Amino acid sequence: MRMALLRVENLRKEFDGLLAVDGLSFSLEKGTITSLIGPNGAGKTTAFNQLMGLSRADEGHIYFEDKEITHLPTYRIAQLGIGRTFQNIRIFPQITVLENLMLAPRGQKGEAVFPALLRLQRLKAEEHEIREQALGYLEVVGLTDKKDEMAESLSHGQRKLLELARALATGSQLLLLDEPTAGVFPETKSKILGLLRDLSNAGKTILLIEHDMKVVMGISNRVIVLNYGKKIAEGTPEEVKGNKEVIEAYLGRENAAT
Repeated sequence: MRMALLRVENLRKEFDGLLAVDGLSFSLEKGTITSLIGPNGAGKTTAFNQLMGLSRADEGHIYFEDKEITHLPTYRIAQLGIGRTFQNIRIFPQITVLENLMLAPRGQKGEAVFPALLRLQRLKAEEHEIREQALGYLEVVGLTDKKDEMAESLSHGQRKLLELARALATGSQLLLLDEPTAGVFPETKSKILGLLRDLSNAGKTILLIEHDMKVVMGISNRVIVLNYGKKIAEGTPEEVKGNKEVIEAYLGRENAAT
């Protein structure tokens, strides 16, 4: 039995009387890939936002490595080791691909005012180390040849790869990936899925939102299904695929019965 890296207990979020997340509970074991799926408006993104502190839970608790993070600010959650990508890609378009990655590592000494002003030698050493690490992540995602290009020049698929590399560069143990393969060509999709498998095998824990059921069934250790903010199923891909409630949620009762 693997150790739970993240535990979510009875999470609840309401917007203007509408329950976006309704009593959600689950746990993520280290080194696993879990997909969070459901129809549009099921509460998936709201749940992600709560895990990252972007939306405060009305009720419930979130634990990361047995430390409660329910009401911590986003930057503290990130510092603890949770990274995220977004459905709408958020890169810095007018700096280079390499510079985008060099901004990612947490706790850089150069971010403090006085050491930066003093131009200490250790800042130069840190910058060199960060640069080498960034080049390593670019090699992992296959963007080394793009390192000196402006990020805005990248294709959609390359931007997805850059955002994934940036999440890796934070050193996070848990990666929350919002539709990492959406809108990319099959070759890039295969590359991303291969990277996610490699990361899982290396001990990273991944929670992803994904609409492509072929991707979900092919890569997930477990699948969590939401509908109207409530968890209606959880299990292996095979268990979830045959669940009657899941079929009804995606197809509607009338179509599911035919």
